[in-house]
Amino acid sequence: MSASTLALSGLTPTVATVHDSAPVVLAPQPVVAAHPAAADLAEAVAHAQGDTVAREQTAALLRAQRRMLLSRFVAPLLGLLLMLLVWQLVAQTGDKQLPGPLPVWDAAVKLFADPFYVKGPNDQGIGWNVLSSLQRVALGFGLAALVGIPLGFAIGRFSFLNQMLDPIISLLRPVSPLAWLPIGLMVFKAANPAAIWTIFICSIWPMVINTAVGVRQVPQDYLNVARVLNLSEWTVMRKILFPAVLPYMLTGVRLAVGTAWLVIVAAEMLTGGQGIGFWLWDEWNNLNVAHILIAIFVIGGVGLLLEALLIAIARRFEYR
Repeated sequence: MSASTLALSGLTPTVATVHDSAPVVLAPQPVVAAHPAAADLAEAVAHAQGDTVAREQTAALLRAQRRMLLSRFVAPLLGLLLMLLVWQLVAQTGDKQLPGPLPVWDAAVKLFADPFYVKGPNDQGIGWNVLSSLQRVALGFGLAALVGIPLGFAIGRFSFLNQMLDPIISLLRPVSPLAWLPIGLMVFKAANPAAIWTIFICSIWPMVINTAVGVRQVPQDYLNVARVLNLSEWTVMRKILFPAVLPYMLTGVRLAVGTAWLVIVAAEMLTGGQGIGFWLWDEWNNLNVAHILIAIFVIGGVGLLLEALLIAIARRFEYR
C-alpha cells in the first residue's frame, strides 16, 4: 500500500529504521481524535461531584444547627418540664400541704396583677419588696466595690501590703456573713444600715481576692518595660494592669453580687421591715406556702437577671 493510499484512508504509517538495513514500514495505526462529547461528559461528572460535596456540607451544617438548637432550647425546656413533673408528683403524694404547679401559677397571676400596692408600712406589694432588696444590695455592693477593687490592686501590686493584710483576710473571709449582722445592729442601731453593712462585708472579699490574683498574673516583662520607660504608677495602672486584671475583677464582681443577693434575703428575715426576705418570712407566718414558692422563684429569677447583666458587661469591656 502506497503512502498516498494510506493518507487517503486516514492511517499513518510508522517507519522503523534498522541499523545497516533498509527502512521497514510497520503496520499503520489509526489517528484518534478527541470527541467533543467526551469533554462535555467529564465536565458533567465534575459538576455532579461538586454538587454532591456541596449537598454533604449543607447537610452537615443543618445537623450542627439542629444539635445547637437542641442543646440551647430543647434541653432546658425538658429540664423545666422534668422539674414540674417531680414537683407535681411530690405535691400529690405528700401531705397535701405543698401546692402543685397549677395552684402556685394561679396565685402568681393574682399576686402580679398588682405588684406595687401599698396598704401600710408592712403590707406592700412584692414589687416594692424586690426593689427595696435591690436597693440594699446596690448600696452595700457599691461600697464594697469602692473599697475592695483598689485594695485588691494594692495588695497584688505591693508584696509588703500583701504580707501585712493576708492574715487578716484569711481570718475574716470564712466568717458567715450573718455573723456580722449583730455587729451592724449594735453599731448603727437600725435594721436597714445593718443589712447594708452585712452586704458590704460579704461582698468585699471576692473582689479583693480576685483583683489581687489578677494583678499577680500580669507578666513581669510588662512591668519591667514600664519601669524602663519611667511610666508613672497611674499610667501603669491604667494602661497595663487594668486591661489585664479586668477579667479577674469582673469574676470577683459576679461572685460578690451573687453572695450579696443570697445574704440579703437571710438578713431581711432577721431584721424585718421591707424586702423580699421579710416578705417571704411574713408569708410563712401566714402559712401561705404558695406565696413562699413564688418568692423562691422571684429570688432565683432576679439573681439570674443580675448574673446575665454582669456577663453582658464583662463581654462589653473584654480586652483581647
